[in-house]
Amino acid sequence: MFARHDLVWLTRRGWQRVRAGAPEAALAALDRWRDGGWPAVVRRAEAEMAPNEVAIGFPLPPRPEEGGKLKFGCRVELSDIGRRTRALPLVAALDAVPEQWRESLALLESQAAEAGVGLAVYGSVALAALTGQYYLTPHSDIDVLLQPTSRRQLMKGLDLLAWHAGILPLDGEVVFPDGRAVAWKELRAAFAGAPGTRVLTKGLHRIALVLPEELIATLEEETCPN
Repeated sequence: MFARHDLVWLTRRGWQRVRAGAPEAALAALDRWRDGGWPAVVRRAEAEMAPNEVAIGFPLPPRPEEGGKLKFGCRVELSDIGRRTRALPLVAALDAVPEQWRESLALLESQAAEAGVGLAVYGSVALAALTGQYYLTPHSDIDVLLQPTSRRQLMKGLDLLAWHAGILPLDGEVVFPDGRAVAWKELRAAFAGAPGTRVLTKGLHRIALVLPEELIATLEEETCPN
């Protein structure tokens, strides 16, 4: 099952389909992407997609001289995908971030790993690490994916992100086992808010407002050893 932020590498036929539907202005950048061996990113499914299709995007490097970022999205068939991985682990992106972030981000990663909490990255940090291209500026956010499997991991992860957000420009989402994601800052605020507060969840196929308890119910209960 695919999830938002998954990384996919296309086959030759897949690239042919992508180029056939791309605007002329994007072809040179897409060819550089293909020749670099870089992945596309899975995005939310479009309406009326066939069961064997996946929606992907190419967040091409910013081009300040041309007015900003060029994004191109399309659909490919499952057979057009040669390889897929989940979102890039945070540890794999540490060397790509600016030096002023590196020590604090490495500390976050090590503390999360020690607590058994999975952290990944997407957005500008992940793209800079994957492609070596210019994506990060002093105003960039660090988009983190907290991927808990238990309630303990969720709460520990939220505490770590909140503490380190005082030092780093952290943003991002909590991704629950069923694939639904919610902004971690929104979820943490809901826990501290009035009972009945709902949060906006994003899945591969739909967006919905739900109670946090519905998301927590998808996590494992951890029992203390005797």
